[in-house]
Amino acid sequence: MTSYFIRRLLLVIPTFLGITLLVFVITRFVPGGPVDKIISEARMMSQSEGVSAPGGESFETGSPLSEEQIEELKEFYGFDKPVFVSYFEWLKKVLVLDLGISTRYYDPVWEIIRDKMPVSIYYGTISTILVYLVCIPLGILKAIKHKTTIDNTSSVLVLIGYALPGFVVAIVLFVWPAANWNWFPLGGFVSEEFDDLAFIDQVGDVVYHSVLPMIAYMIGSFATMTFLMKNTLMDNLSADYVRTAIAKGLSFRSAVFKHAFRNSIIPLATHFGNNISMFLAGSFLIEKVFNIDGLGLLGFESLVERDYPIVLGVLVITTVLGLLGNILSDFCVALVDPRVRFE
Repeated sequence: MTSYFIRRLLLVIPTFLGITLLVFVITRFVPGGPVDKIISEARMMSQSEGVSAPGGESFETGSPLSEEQIEELKEFYGFDKPVFVSYFEWLKKVLVLDLGISTRYYDPVWEIIRDKMPVSIYYGTISTILVYLVCIPLGILKAIKHKTTIDNTSSVLVLIGYALPGFVVAIVLFVWPAANWNWFPLGGFVSEEFDDLAFIDQVGDVVYHSVLPMIAYMIGSFATMTFLMKNTLMDNLSADYVRTAIAKGLSFRSAVFKHAFRNSIIPLATHFGNNISMFLAGSFLIEKVFNIDGLGLLGFESLVERDYPIVLGVLVITTVLGLLGNILSDFCVALVDPRVRFE
């Protein structure tokens, strides 16, 4: 098994190189990069001040910056070299956690991402734990109470939640419980007076602000995990080994929890690593609705503003999390299923 996981870790390297190279090349050829943005801003500023372009041309046909200035900008942002040369220079910096300087904030990208990570880790970790704590018992209950009122009612509610995108649920929660009824804050991670509160009150303040975003984060995963738990448990309950155990005098409760349950959580274990990486990456739409300063919103705003160093920095984090999440899923399967031996 050790050799298998070593091979999987080694496969992370070419996969990471392929993903980052593809996105890096795209950022170099998509119009509207940081240099084009600076030229556009300079053109608008010069037009508002009534200044002519170099050579007396109009700004519709000329540039407010000279060729020398444009070349200096390209050199500063690394656009003056061939794309593969720029990529390997960027990659060498990534290996020492130097993700470059933001073209929007003019701060080191790693420091910006590091400041956003605690919020994303908090929501990602709590959401993942709550999804499993709710979906596993609910799936067991639905399997045991199959085709009863409890099963049918919960299925309708879960499917409605699954059909609604997370950001739509976020908007609904923002409008009614928060804005109209004032049950919860309108957004943010903490209150303005957070630093003046006692520790226990600070914990309560974070939880108070987290209720609505957490519901929006988890709503889409409920249906998948719940029905996966229910269906696999029902398959195992109808298997010969369970029927034989009950026929030999084992109680139904023991047959469920001592035999069928362990085999039923194997499919859920395969999703564990992927769920963690997905939640940590965040949802920029939910973060936008609730004004959460997390990693998802940072990546989206940086993409809109063509802040490519941050875009690539977020890509590095999410790619590594996704690849390691797949390996973690295999490890979880090996833990819950003694038959699995990765050789």
